[in-house]
Amino acid sequence: MLNKFEIDLEKIYNSISGTTAKLIDIDKYICEALKQAGEGNEVILTGAAPIWMYLKIAHALHGKAKRLSYSAPGQGIDTFEIFNHNPE
Repeated sequence: MLNKFEIDLEKIYNSISGTTAKLIDIDKYICEALKQAGEGNEVILTGAAPIWMYLKIAHALHGKAKRLSYSAPGQGIDTFEIFNHNPE
């Protein structure tokens, strides 16, 4: 069974850049997401963030997370799987 971590992208950019995500800070966002995700875990991305941030962080997590999903419960999307490399 994989450990599960939910990463709120809005909280990441709020803590680093303030109330607006900034492309210039993307490396900092990726670093924080990788730190929160750990190695070989199930990761769920959530939070109000621009699509470019979701895409860059999803790309960075490929090879680090065993399973990656997206969740937007307020929008009626409970969980949408992005990739699953878990052999179980």
